[in-house]
Amino acid sequence: MRPTLRMAGHANTLHMDPALVKYANMYVHRMRYFRWTPRTAWMTFTYVVAIPSALGYVAYMTDGKWELRGKRRGDVASEF
Repeated sequence: MRPTLRMAGHANTLHMDPALVKYANMYVHRMRYFRWTPRTAWMTFTYVVAIPSALGYVAYMTDGKWELRGKRRGDVASEF
């Protein structure tokens, strides 16, 4: 019995786009191509130190100043 072939005899052939293959390979091996540059250093500092510390400062300074639960019409949200 003959194996069933797909249309025009192509069983499991799939041609990948070379640009997508290159991008996928670069994405998997990202740690090999990473370099510390001034831009990456500033971005790392911003996202790891500056933004969390600013949010922490704002949260610490406004802790307990706002009560948003159990308010009725006409009540103010601020507690200070």
